[in-house]
Amino acid sequence: MNTITSKEELLAAPDEDYMNEAQLAYFHALLVELKNKTMQHIEEMKISLSQPPEINDDVDRAQYEEESRLSLRILDRERKLLPKIDKSLRRISDKTYGYCLESGEPIGIQRLLIRPVSEYCADVKQINEGREQHYFSGRK
Repeated sequence: MNTITSKEELLAAPDEDYMNEAQLAYFHALLVELKNKTMQHIEEMKISLSQPPEINDDVDRAQYEEESRLSLRILDRERKLLPKIDKSLRRISDKTYGYCLESGEPIGIQRLLIRPVSEYCADVKQINEGREQHYFSGRK
């Protein structure tokens, strides 16, 4: 089996090689690394948030509270990312990774490099987001 060691090699591959063993191995390694980094970052943030500094100034306290709120939002997003990574890893195992869940069309290497947990091709994602926007704009 050939191995792919760089984004350039991945992007240079012919279309007929889409999601071959080497590409699946590349994305598997990428997702495992993303999962490890995300879990490490979550742990670091938990430790940081569990040890608040002693602050006597109201302005400093307000700034710290705002930074903590932002950190909690980031922490929540990263926690929600972990199951998506696991789902993508399962899709690699069953060889469905890289294909749109709705249309079955290829998601595309560039899109997967930007967001390796993508489940939909850009066209379907855009349609779904348009539906969501229409749904929520009508619920005022």
